[in-house]
Amino acid sequence: MKTKLQEQDFINAAKTLNCEVAVIKAVAEVESKQDGFLPTDEPIILFERHIFSKLTKGIFDHSNPNISNRTPGGYGAVAQQHKRLQSAVALDRNAALMSASWGKFQIMGFNFTLAGFNSLQQFVTAMYSSEAEHLEAFVEYVKNTFLDDELRSKNWAEFARKYNGPDYKKNKYDTKLAAAYKKYKG
Repeated sequence: MKTKLQEQDFINAAKTLNCEVAVIKAVAEVESKQDGFLPTDEPIILFERHIFSKLTKGIFDHSNPNISNRTPGGYGAVAQQHKRLQSAVALDRNAALMSASWGKFQIMGFNFTLAGFNSLQQFVTAMYSSEAEHLEAFVEYVKNTFLDDELRSKNWAEFARKYNGPDYKKNKYDTKLAAAYKKYKG
């Protein structure tokens, strides 16, 4: 079983980002709703078929619409995501790995450099390593995308828009973040 984040990990991340610990915990809860790993010790992922379609210029859309499709969705169960990823890897490894969101903070693979990694493989290896690596990648991503201001001011809507994309309201990321923050703030 992979090591879970400890209180000191959250404290260190909050200090680095100059924000409250409750803010980091809120993002962790909303993004993964659970541990950063499955019982199989594989990192939690969500394979995004529309990203795979975009990265491969739609060449697999007709032959493999369940893993390559211009329309988001078709996710299935969390436990099935690695099977979907492996099917995509068989078609185009790099595009597949970049088309999944990874770990406790659900960072998209195509953001590996913004998360502080020199290569996609280095990022994926870190995602298989520990929740501490997930948190470190999140901190680097936030710093490199200048989202720390949104976290400090608790501007949940703007953070959610930039972190989750323009459809954040559809999934109520902003309201979920606000509620999780309130819970952790006590």
